[in-house]
Amino acid sequence: MAEFFDALKEDHTAFIAKQPIFFVATAAPDARINLSPKGYDAFRVLGPKRVAYLDLAGSGNETHAHLIADGRVTIMFNNFANPALIMRLYGTGKPVLPQDEGWDELAAHFEILPGTRQIFDIAVDNVQTSCGWGVPQMELKSERETLVKYHRQSDPDKWMEKTAGRVQSIDGLPTRATDRYFGGDG
Repeated sequence: MAEFFDALKEDHTAFIAKQPIFFVATAAPDARINLSPKGYDAFRVLGPKRVAYLDLAGSGNETHAHLIADGRVTIMFNNFANPALIMRLYGTGKPVLPQDEGWDELAAHFEILPGTRQIFDIAVDNVQTSCGWGVPQMELKSERETLVKYHRQSDPDKWMEKTAGRVQSIDGLPTRATDRYFGGDG
């Protein structure tokens, strides 16, 4: 049975800290619903009603576009070990890029990985937990280093040129490009 909470509790924060993957869902009017898996050590609980996650450049920037257009976001964690549990965080978020006010405060909570383009700052409205009994048990073998390796080996000028040209979502919604390349030195 599902339970709802107005804010994250200590046991919720401890659960989140153990999860190697989370999923991000966003939507905007007249656009596709986006659902993305996220890995790496990229999620932080900043308070009972505030979380953030580090975002690396990838195949698209749908979350950014949707948060600018609509703001709504759902983050989901699954415990693939025992005890079975699903947790969803419902809230509103915004992208914070390196050139934005607030970047330094948020970035201080993370190890900035190669390819970092933004941090999503999320105000939590509700927390929902449910049984997760239908979720299979799985074990983490390892993180994939492919994305970080790709960005680490990128030519900074070419990376910036490519990133600067990506200013809309697959549905034509606007996004903003980062003004900074983070290579191997963070």
